Amino acid sequence: MFALEIVGGGRMGEALLSGLLAAGVVAVAEVVVVEVAADRRDELASRFPGVALSAEPVEAADVVVATKPAGAADAVAAAVAAGAQRVLSIAAGVTTATLEAAAGTDLPVVRCMPNTPALVGQGASAVAAGTNATADDLDWARTVLGAVGLVVEVPEDQLDAVTGVSGSGPAYVFLFAEALRDAGVAAGLPPDLSAELAVQTVVGAAALLADGQGTPEELRAAVTSPNGTTEAAVRRFEELGLRDVVAQAVQAATDRSRELGA
Repeated sequence: MFALEIVGGGRMGEALLSGLLAAGVVAVAEVVVVEVAADRRDELASRFPGVALSAEPVEAADVVVATKPAGAADAVAAAVAAGAQRVLSIAAGVTTATLEAAAGTDLPVVRCMPNTPALVGQGASAVAAGTNATADDLDWARTVLGAVGLVVEVPEDQLDAVTGVSGSGPAYVFLFAEALRDAGVAAGLPPDLSAELAVQTVVGAAALLADGQGTPEELRAAVTSPNGTTEAAVRRFEELGLRDVVAQAVQAATDRSRELGA
């Protein structure tokens, strides 16, 4: 029996595997990845020598379901049939009630919403306990997800909003970086230079926030001199309704997460 099985060898499954191995949470011989696509199994085999790979679930104590939402319930049922003792699901929108029904037992289920910065160890994940999950099960989930970034605990009814803010949030930042790059080109910068400056600006600003240099409001105020260039830009953002656009986008993602769960 393996200590841990990751069902789904996509980007998030790979990120978790990489983080867990790097942090020493599991040893190479203790983990197996279930991936139906043969070419993807070959890729994972080359990146993680010694890690077991399978086309279908095998016997394992703990299981992480990292499939697409549509396949999550079937993945849980197959994992339980193979001997799973508890499950952590990262499938967006799929409720613990759905997963528990698929398990057909009193199996502990923990649901979470991670995001793609987990690929570089900078993820943000929220976890919620199912009906049968204990404090020990939540601690286990925090250990798994903590290998790739920040972990917080929320009631399950807040996970859709978490999806809207941090689950989908990296795409919003990427979109802003795109727009900033393109605006620089329109203002007269060479494309490569504008891209370099836009990316580093996003990275540097995020580092200031993460370093505790101040709240977003405080940091914005510190760089916004009265009647200066930044104030002119910020005023224009506000006039165009940036806050409302962001609020509507987050709500759209939250609503879609609820739809997926239904």
